[in-house]
Amino acid sequence: MQQWMCEHILGIQPATDDEKPKPRTSQADKWAMNYEAAKQYYERKGHLQVPRKHIERIAGDRGDGSHDGKSGGGQEEREIKLGAWVGNQRSRAATLTPERIEQLSKIGMRWA
Repeated sequence: MQQWMCEHILGIQPATDDEKPKPRTSQADKWAMNYEAAKQYYERKGHLQVPRKHIERIAGDRGDGSHDGKSGGGQEEREIKLGAWVGNQRSRAATLTPERIEQLSKIGMRWA
């Protein structure tokens, strides 16, 4: 009933897919995205001594499942504040899961 009133009385149309907000990214997904940026940096540089202000650019899924016809449909370049993230992981080592510590150690994380 409310939708009918909005459409027919007020002339308001439902939002199109382009107008809808992006779905929220879970903390696990954010960590995974930052880890992928760290891995990319490590593969390029051979170490994980990232300057604090370094920003790593990675191709990431937009999360909306769209394929807009552009190359790599559904992909966009993301800027990851990698230097800050690596520093934060180092300072939070006591609270990280053993799996995450192992993942970071494999790509050259120095914990001290």
